[in-house]
Amino acid sequence: MAIPSSGPISLTTVQTEFGGSNPIGINEYYAGGGLVPAGTTGTYGAVPSSGTISLRNFYGTSNVLPYMTVTTSGATVTTSGNYKVATFNDTGTLTVSALGSDPTEGSTLQYLVIAGGGSGGKSNLGGGGGGAGGMRTGNLTATVTTYTATIGAGGPAVNTIPNGNVIGIQGNASSFSTISTVGGGYGGAGSGPSNAPGGSGGSGGGSCFGGSYLGGNGTSGEGSAGGTGAYGKSYAGGGGGGKGSAGGDAFGSFSENGGPGGSGGSSSITGTATLYAGGGGAGGNSAGGAAGSGGGGVGGTYNVTPGDGVANKGGGGGGQSSNPLSGAGGKGVVIVRWRFQ
Repeated sequence: MAIPSSGPISLTTVQTEFGGSNPIGINEYYAGGGLVPAGTTGTYGAVPSSGTISLRNFYGTSNVLPYMTVTTSGATVTTSGNYKVATFNDTGTLTVSALGSDPTEGSTLQYLVIAGGGSGGKSNLGGGGGGAGGMRTGNLTATVTTYTATIGAGGPAVNTIPNGNVIGIQGNASSFSTISTVGGGYGGAGSGPSNAPGGSGGSGGGSCFGGSYLGGNGTSGEGSAGGTGAYGKSYAGGGGGGKGSAGGDAFGSFSENGGPGGSGGSSSITGTATLYAGGGGAGGNSAGGAAGSGGGGVGGTYNVTPGDGVANKGGGGGGQSSNPLSGAGGKGVVIVRWRFQ
């Protein structure tokens, strides 16, 4: 129950609201000092954290703040208007020590969770692009507890001698609280049923040699399928899927141009609209596929190294045609936002 905004009050009134033991001293009630929460405001503005303090500072104050009290470890915290934004590029924690009284945003955490992207395939037939890491957004009703943010690594680039065939590597899952996303699927390589198809994941990896070998499936709500490689006299892979769209198929049965990576998904959780989780372009004997918007890597070709997925966007790595290395998948990210004023 809040202290009245007018009329007579005493130190006992303040003690009843904020606690403390006898004998009572006004210097026990600085904001952030243990009894009065930091940021407490009332009729006459904020309760001071140091210096001159009087009963007048406590008119209209309450021991329950309208918004949550949150601390983090391992995050970069920025301010966007009335909100704090914690970006976890590596594993860390977020602790809610007190819930707010506001019925709409007093206990709401907004989140963006992106897994690591898959790496592209390496094949003289045109390796498939890596799929983007799964991307989920939403709101979580907070409790007083510590939440762990786990950041999934991207699939590492695969390395082999020229003209060898090696499938990419799936990315790793990211999570925040009970929210988890699936790592991006690997890019396919070669022409056989065990390695030509793209791997399934958050978004699917593109396939290598086409025909009946398709790109991997995406996870519902997290991403899209990978594209299909060309076949016949053409050697080009399909692009990796992205959050926003499926990976592109190789361009024509004789073009030997790799398929483009699928587009990423947009989020404004930081206060600025940003694309994340783009798919990797595929390798092709004539040209590599374009990178998917939102952090995908460009596909490679003869003596042209494919691009890695962008770190902390979960982009898929580019596929390769002849260069020994494929593109690595980009590391994931967790971003959490809450109202603080």
